[in-house]
Amino acid sequence: MSNLTPLSRPADHPAAPVGRVAVLLVNLGTPDAAEKGAVKRYLAEFLSDRRVVEIPPIAWQPILRGIILNTRPAKSAHAYRQVWTDDGSPLAAITRRQAEALQQRMGDAIRIDWAMRYGKPAIADKVQALKDAGFDRIMFAPLYPQYSAATTATAVDHLGRALAGMRWQPAIRTLPPYHDDPAYIAALHADIARQVAALGWMPEVLLLSYHGMPERTLHLGDPYHCQCRKTARLLAEAVARTHPDLRIEVSFQSRFGRAKWLEPATDQVLEAEAKAGTRRLAVAAPGFSADCLETLEELAMQGRDQFTGAGGEQFAALACLNDGAAGMDMLEALVRRELKGWI
Repeated sequence: MSNLTPLSRPADHPAAPVGRVAVLLVNLGTPDAAEKGAVKRYLAEFLSDRRVVEIPPIAWQPILRGIILNTRPAKSAHAYRQVWTDDGSPLAAITRRQAEALQQRMGDAIRIDWAMRYGKPAIADKVQALKDAGFDRIMFAPLYPQYSAATTATAVDHLGRALAGMRWQPAIRTLPPYHDDPAYIAALHADIARQVAALGWMPEVLLLSYHGMPERTLHLGDPYHCQCRKTARLLAEAVARTHPDLRIEVSFQSRFGRAKWLEPATDQVLEAEAKAGTRRLAVAAPGFSADCLETLEELAMQGRDQFTGAGGEQFAALACLNDGAAGMDMLEALVRRELKGWI
């Protein structure tokens, strides 16, 4: 028998909750309100990110502060008002619902939370709160299927800055890009097929519109363009098995500034398709995990005007995976796979 007496915790040693696992879902961000001041604060943070705008600050900041932040916020605020909901920003509301749905699926063994790279809730605040609550293993999950330095990398950068200020850091895993994951392709295929069946008419063309990036990012080694193209190829192969007459095209939206961006541009493709005789077109946005300004206003509203204005007749902007069954099945599968060894 051992004569050792168990040591009790010293009175001056504070209790430290540990041993819990969390998943932090992360998306791009949104202003707090659909009004000029809130949009200006959001754009100032977003467009000051060196990962987003790779122009030296000494040249870029005078343009940003002197021109863009004095002209663009009013226009952007008007666009946000077109899609704002009773729950606020669509992107924030959907990301919250995704976290809640995943929490129900995963049970009480882990905590599911969410944050935004720009705006609120902030990544640093969420990581600190989770650590303080005893979650010393956190899976950081940027909800970007295709990797880009301007999306995935800047989110991980921000996480790193948050960790740099912590005396006691949690262990971290990051969710890899899933642009070619069979679960992702299957989810896209199933959800697009469901939405097309509900239209009441069959599109001649399914346009896959991805967020654009300056072309120079491709030449600098960013894999985003290649991963978008691979997603499109794999999805087209799946769609061809169920909708053999549906033609798939790819485009890139949201051009900004004078630099050359990835092509073809979505607005130009919509106009060209209509002028070439396409009368029925649906557009999907497989690079977005949740509907946002770029899908609900730029694609669904401006896109419709561009297509019908050039002679098109029937147009549909399909919803993103959001918190629907197909998308949540996929997200649960990815999270459970990446958490192996922790749960």
